[in-house]
Amino acid sequence: MILTGDYHTHTPYSHGKNTVDENAARAKELGLKQIGISDHGFSHVAFGVRRKQIEDYKADCKAATEKYGVEVLVGIEANIRGVDGKADLKLADYENFDIYLCGKHVFIWYDKFTDFIGYGCGNLFSEKFRKRPSDKLIKRNTRAYINTIKNNPIDALTHIGFHCPADVVEVAKCAADYGTYIELNSKKTHLTDEELSEIVAKTSARFIINSDAHSADRVGDMRLVEEQLARLNFPKDRIDNIDGRFPAFRFAEFKKHL
Repeated sequence: MILTGDYHTHTPYSHGKNTVDENAARAKELGLKQIGISDHGFSHVAFGVRRKQIEDYKADCKAATEKYGVEVLVGIEANIRGVDGKADLKLADYENFDIYLCGKHVFIWYDKFTDFIGYGCGNLFSEKFRKRPSDKLIKRNTRAYINTIKNNPIDALTHIGFHCPADVVEVAKCAADYGTYIELNSKKTHLTDEELSEIVAKTSARFIINSDAHSADRVGDMRLVEEQLARLNFPKDRIDNIDGRFPAFRFAEFKKHL
């Protein structure tokens, strides 16, 4: 299994260690054809990229593409800001980005105070104090994921279920319907073997493998995912960024019709 592109990497524009140039240099060394610089979205309180930095962000990606011959895509890992599925990007932001990832993070500006209480604090409380998440919390998180897919042209959900337990089969069904990928994240364990097997068996969802690298030495790292896929005898033809294949990203197609 050879990775074609790694679409989830971080730099000091959020809380990555190495620069866009250094991440791209590592991608070149590994033989990757594409790399996404997908720093945290605007609503992340401590580590989000800021709108005033976007021109520099884009310029760094363009310079790295020209220097290394690897296509360096301007990306973002936006935040799910509440149950209604509101994310970081406004329509006016779309022209600045090539790829649009989105996931659940904790320390963000939520859409509404009720989202902060029920969605933000609810997940934190459950993780710290409950043996298992409540059915109400799972339903709320599932709605948040599904509404995010429906209301935003996101290319992939990042580390689904991490700090946010949900009915991942229902989420994956929606992702398949709208052309959003399920990320297999090689930085953190987020889908159990049973959950991933159910997604494969019960849905037509497609996948991409990403490193979620916060340092250049982890760009292209697939070890954690490879170990899980080997246990499950996972159908590799469901993964669209390996062995010379490139993802059909929803966001790029959406922008053609603006």
